[in-house]
Amino acid sequence: MAAYQTLNPYTGRALRTVELMGTAAIEQRLAAAEAVFPVWSGLALEHRAALLRKVAEGLRRWRDELQQTMTREMGKLRGEALAEIEKSASVCEYYAEHAAGYLQPQPIPTEAQRSYVSYQPIGCVLAVMPWNFPVWQVFRFLAPALMAGNVALLKHASNVPGCADLIATVLAEAGVPAGVFDVLHIDNEQAAGVLRDPRIKAVTLTGSERAGRAIAANAGDQLKKCVMELGGSDAFVVLEDADLDVAVAAAVKSRFDNAGQTCIAAKRFILVEAVAEDFVRRFVEAAKARVYGDPQDAATTLAPLARADLRDELQRQVRQSIDKGAKVLLGGEPLAGTHAGYPATILDHVGPGMPAYTQELFGPVAAILRVKDEAEAVRVANDTVFGLGGSVWTGDAARGEKVALQLRCGATFVNSVVRSDARLPFGGTRRSGFGRELGAHGIHEFVNIKTVYVA
Repeated sequence: MAAYQTLNPYTGRALRTVELMGTAAIEQRLAAAEAVFPVWSGLALEHRAALLRKVAEGLRRWRDELQQTMTREMGKLRGEALAEIEKSASVCEYYAEHAAGYLQPQPIPTEAQRSYVSYQPIGCVLAVMPWNFPVWQVFRFLAPALMAGNVALLKHASNVPGCADLIATVLAEAGVPAGVFDVLHIDNEQAAGVLRDPRIKAVTLTGSERAGRAIAANAGDQLKKCVMELGGSDAFVVLEDADLDVAVAAAVKSRFDNAGQTCIAAKRFILVEAVAEDFVRRFVEAAKARVYGDPQDAATTLAPLARADLRDELQRQVRQSIDKGAKVLLGGEPLAGTHAGYPATILDHVGPGMPAYTQELFGPVAAILRVKDEAEAVRVANDTVFGLGGSVWTGDAARGEKVALQLRCGATFVNSVVRSDARLPFGGTRRSGFGRELGAHGIHEFVNIKTVYVA
């Protein structure tokens, strides 16, 4: 039977060999999901909410083992992993509290005796999830999906199988019925076959543009609903009246947390010329303080990349940008003697035609783009194929809001880093995907929005 091996990205040592599931194992999980769906969807919302609260308790109870597994498998800093686990527990509690309101039938006055919209579950949702937030990404889709009455199968990234298995353990221990959630250790070809199975009613993906194209095409061919949360190259626009102390601190956090492996990380720092020199000087000094090391060590503030091939691809993008005229202010070369280490890197004078301008840099590399004024900042911010998030930094909140509304992306934050929040819809436009997660919009993605008209 085919298998794959996982490696610790800090040490390069082998962690685990995982055998891909065979046809019989996949069929067993599909059949279990199909059989339990009417049972799960038939439970009272209060019952599902009670179980989801137990899942939150379980996440906190398993926090140490989950943290250690995340750190071993994809290199996440210990503190960042613990924060991710708490956020995942919180999203379970959020939907346990608010799902009833989001799913309540919506009356619509017509000439009928009664007319309303009902939100009904659709069945089994296939989730294809990434490695960069191996717990949060799962619960971001799972909490609303389960509260809506759906069931789910998870195809997780191949380098975080232990995270996937621990999530399944937490749900089972909480009393979630067998079959409501399960893990598929399968490859991409097998996942494509699962998606074609009629028992799968929809698919959600967080991942690369390439993966999104493949899965969305497959879903479209099967006429199945899909939500695509893909890559991003978020703009971080700094206007001349910004508080640079605040903006620089936010810039360092947004670009270098999680080793820069975040779809909504600030990647393109668009600076008006009046503050560009001052911002860059402060930014370089602050970024120098990021210390690479063992992600389990509390003193480490810069983690390794999740895999050596990701580091190599990042270096190719950096090198090609330098060859086209970008100037290295900090870093710029892989860390010698490490398996997947890459330093905090800042490239200045980035412009059109460079990978740092046109592509997503999924690692700790910041691209500085200098512009004349606000109008040019907006134009440059929108000069991208992506449209996930963006931020605007200014001393005038009304001005910031005006600029925010001009940025073509799924979310714009004024004087705050872009982040996901259970209360707010999350997702992008253009090549960053479509559909929304979180908030009321997220729970409504995988329901039948059904009109009921009683004459």
